[in-house]
Amino acid sequence: MPVCKKSDGFTLIELIVGIVALSAALLMLTGVLVPQAKRSTDPWFQVRSSELAKSMMNEISARSFDENSSRAGSGLRCDEVGANTCIASLPDCTASNNWTEEGSRDLYDDVDDFHCFSAKGDQITNIENQSLADIYKEFTVDVKVAYAGADLGIDNRLAKKITVSVLPPRGSAITYASYRTNY
Repeated sequence: MPVCKKSDGFTLIELIVGIVALSAALLMLTGVLVPQAKRSTDPWFQVRSSELAKSMMNEISARSFDENSSRAGSGLRCDEVGANTCIASLPDCTASNNWTEEGSRDLYDDVDDFHCFSAKGDQITNIENQSLADIYKEFTVDVKVAYAGADLGIDNRLAKKITVSVLPPRGSAITYASYRTNY
């Protein structure tokens, strides 16, 4: 009696079904991983935004409170009896109103000078005017300054609110704020 050999292996139909099942599984897996990879850079952008904003805040806060503040060590603050008057108000920052108090960032000597400051990519520099384009290539930073003593429960002209907004390459702007008082 002839012996019938059983063949080991897969049929063509079994191979095709296996490939289709594997393709479907890989498609679902990449559909989950690709959005996660994009979101994994968000914390990096947030850290970079925070570093840039903190750097700007430090530079701004190191300046005098007002253009008319005494820098000679007289101890008088602007708006005090015997001292100069503080700047009355700061305009809105709009495209039609490109306000600057000083001509160059090298000449910025008070907080108000940074009002309406804006820099993008290769325009972003450190305090020594060295380009930071390698680090902040696609970032944008905007600064606004406004009298805000009322926020702190004091006379409105005794404090200024410094608002630094950083727009990373992807995502929405992240806004940081600090107060500088007239001391």
